Amino acid sequence: MLTRLRSLYREYPSQFWLMVFGVFLSTAGASMIGPFLMIYASEKLGLPLSTVVTLITINAGTGLFSSFIAGTLADKVGRKVVMVVSLFTNGLIYLFMMRAETYAAFAFLMFLTGLANPLYQVGADAMLADLIPQEKRTNAYAINRMMSNAGFAIGPAVGGFIAALSYSYAFYAAAGGMTIYSLLMLFLARETLTLTTEKIAAGKTTLKTPDGGYTQVFRDKGYLAFVLTLSGGLIAPGMVWVLLAVYTKTNFGLPESHYGWIPTTNALMCVFVQYFVTHLTRRHRPLPIAATGMFIYAIGVGSVALMSNFWGFWLAMVILTLGELTVVPTASTYVANISPPELRGRYMSIYWLSWGISRGAAPLIGGWLNDLISPRAIWVGGLLIGLTSTLGLALLARQQQKLVTSQLPNKLA
Repeated sequence: MLTRLRSLYREYPSQFWLMVFGVFLSTAGASMIGPFLMIYASEKLGLPLSTVVTLITINAGTGLFSSFIAGTLADKVGRKVVMVVSLFTNGLIYLFMMRAETYAAFAFLMFLTGLANPLYQVGADAMLADLIPQEKRTNAYAINRMMSNAGFAIGPAVGGFIAALSYSYAFYAAAGGMTIYSLLMLFLARETLTLTTEKIAAGKTTLKTPDGGYTQVFRDKGYLAFVLTLSGGLIAPGMVWVLLAVYTKTNFGLPESHYGWIPTTNALMCVFVQYFVTHLTRRHRPLPIAATGMFIYAIGVGSVALMSNFWGFWLAMVILTLGELTVVPTASTYVANISPPELRGRYMSIYWLSWGISRGAAPLIGGWLNDLISPRAIWVGGLLIGLTSTLGLALLARQQQKLVTSQLPNKLA
């Protein structure tokens, strides 16, 4: 076992492991407050759920704008710079958030978080793709997710008990994790944008087209179709992550200390099951795998409507997590592999737009279904949204396969 671990460690550069450790540390801290943030804000403000969840929409909407900036900065200024700025800024925001008393204060801080988050997400994905050769990226993204979820396994379970005593301690933990990781990146990491430039100069990789910028990305119609279809489907699990804690406490009296084990189950599965799932899925074409994962996502979200106790909600999370394990590493690797090195940051920024769009739409749609129809309508709506995205991804996969098949005679000739 130790021999295998040493072999795995030597297989990837030291900076990759620095990122893996850092994401574990920052995620563990942030997840002590993240799953309970809407409960905290709702109790602090005393406003309807449909109003409180607009804070998430503000955050996500700002993230859509910031993603464009993040891609350009990551490709021009560097991956390391944007990552450090994002992490340190988020650390400060958590300290201020525990002192917020009004909706305006919460909205402003969520606005700032929306600006900061995409900087890290885009920069980290681009840095990982710079460091790791294509044939190892699927496993590298899986390892990174495993450690991120190891942190998430610890955070909610501990955070649920801490929040029951004092939310302030949970905010301090989140701020500490982000700040420490930002300092590790600042002093120990090197800039990989230079590494990418050196590879191009050495002829190890080539520019696909002479022009660049977002113009080239927007010309890639197949990629844009993938992003839009994926973003629609991700609304379904987005509803779970934003609304499930409030839904279970308000309608079934499930306290934070019990609910914390539900997202912890998600994280533990990502730690212990992710590598096995990736070992199976990497053998197949990415788009059919993404469609399969989205279908499982949809079933998991829809099953919440049938549940009424802790174990029922726990089972729904298990199903949803299987979809996550299938979709997320597959989608990240797909984007990294099709993006030209000199535009990797921009491609990643558009990819993260899919997450931002879904995160912004999920609370609005879920809150509307909750207030105007019924709480259970949230999960039925999520099921229908997920199934629609599944169909879209399946059609894209079929179209891609037809294109590949039509090109085979020309290549053979």
